[in-house]
Amino acid sequence: MTNATRIDRVNILLVDDQPSKLLTYETILGGLGEHLIKASSATEALECLLKHDIAVVLVDVCMPDFDGYELAGMIRQHPRFQQTSIIFVSAILMTDLDRIRGYECGAVDYVPVPVVPEILRAKVSVFAELYRKTRDLERLNLELEQRVTERTAALEATTVTLQEADRRKDEFLAMVAHELRNPLAPIRTAAQLLRVKELDESHRARARDIIERQVDHLVCLIDDLLDVSRITRGVITLRREPVLLGAVVARAVESMRHAIDTRRHELRVELPDELIAVEGDKTRLVQVIGNLLHNAAKFTDDGGRVVLKVGREGRYATIGVKDTGIGISRELLPKVFDLFTRVHASSDPGEGGLGIGLALVRRLTEMHGGTVTAHSDGVGLGAEFIVRLPLVATHTIPMEPSSDTNPLPLMAARRIVVADDNHDSADVLATLLGLHGHDVRVAHDGIEVLAIAETFKPHVVLLDLGMPKMDGYETARQTRQRPWGKDATLIALTGWGQQQDRQRTAEAGFDAHLVKPVTDSDLFHLLATTKVSKG
Repeated sequence: MTNATRIDRVNILLVDDQPSKLLTYETILGGLGEHLIKASSATEALECLLKHDIAVVLVDVCMPDFDGYELAGMIRQHPRFQQTSIIFVSAILMTDLDRIRGYECGAVDYVPVPVVPEILRAKVSVFAELYRKTRDLERLNLELEQRVTERTAALEATTVTLQEADRRKDEFLAMVAHELRNPLAPIRTAAQLLRVKELDESHRARARDIIERQVDHLVCLIDDLLDVSRITRGVITLRREPVLLGAVVARAVESMRHAIDTRRHELRVELPDELIAVEGDKTRLVQVIGNLLHNAAKFTDDGGRVVLKVGREGRYATIGVKDTGIGISRELLPKVFDLFTRVHASSDPGEGGLGIGLALVRRLTEMHGGTVTAHSDGVGLGAEFIVRLPLVATHTIPMEPSSDTNPLPLMAARRIVVADDNHDSADVLATLLGLHGHDVRVAHDGIEVLAIAETFKPHVVLLDLGMPKMDGYETARQTRQRPWGKDATLIALTGWGQQQDRQRTAEAGFDAHLVKPVTDSDLFHLLATTKVSKG
């Protein structure tokens, strides 16, 4: 198949002082469908180059006026011919120095004489196509430059919006620091109280409760931040199942009861007589309603009223949360679901939050095929948020599991190595395990783990992943190569908990993957499943 009918033919310049050779090259290359131009000298070749755009120059090395090397050098010096490919034809045996000289002059290839037609056609065809593609790219670049020019004006019009987004991000980072410090202050104070020997048991219990409550708050804060990242990158997965909205509401109210009671709000929950069900992820739906209740409680003065109402509108279930709080200004109302927008931006920074709660509500609701809207008559007049979700039939709804806290399981003592470069984390976890009767050793890097385990022969190794000297992944791989490590249970303890992180630990030889902070219930129930050897 030839390209004779193509309209984007390129020019190929054939340069040789012998007419018979030019005729031979023309015969060989005629089937390519390109435009062939002949020149019998270097001077004539230069004239042709100035008149035409040349894709490929096929030039004899030895010519009478000046040779192919000099011609190639002059071609390469001209900015117009930077995309032109130069192929030397030589009837004499070329040494390595000759070839190096040719490449330095600008040649891209050599063809020896006698010429093999198939080889010559292939070489010229490749460089002709390269020239064609390069010109296509140049045209595309010109088009892109034109588009960039046309869009610059439009982009300039969005400068104010971008500046506002940058301001909100800066404010968000400041709020993150503020929100993280808030729970850390009572945690530090409670920890200092626990050092006082004369402290009675009631105050010790209260200090422990404060630490636990504030750690839970930190975990929720970090989970919200991670959720924003996961949803933005599209890596979050919903565990869909038919769920009764009444059960979801009950869990959300329970999770927010402390925040509502602390502000002495009146909470009224209005559920219909009929059962209403939707298909969705129960945990995420609880998060949606909980975030709305949390906002209502936070932005309503003490002693206010919050109403949570469930109903139906056609094919949709509705969940409304209405408060008597500070309300939302008309200017802010269209932006309340945008990331980093703080509903209470004019108030004390400590009450403003991170500006991610309502963004999560919208994105999680949309992932369920629903919508969420906000309404307020203005500042000081309260606000109402309504979530709409597609209804499903109420049959085959799974039974709600018991909410009773599972007691820690009874188990035989294990030999356990706890490895973490954070000395406090390692020591406190080792103390907890020791108090429950386990024999525990502590290490702070992977090399230390392997050294301890050679004689200790642990049943379980709890490994942080980001340790110095040897990280948790390599430690796990080397553990599996030791006789004592083949049957040991390896548990990853890490702040990384996405699917790719779990897959990576599994590939390294871990049996389980726990995300920090780990509850004692999760840890001890996992330990109860591990095997205990008699060795």
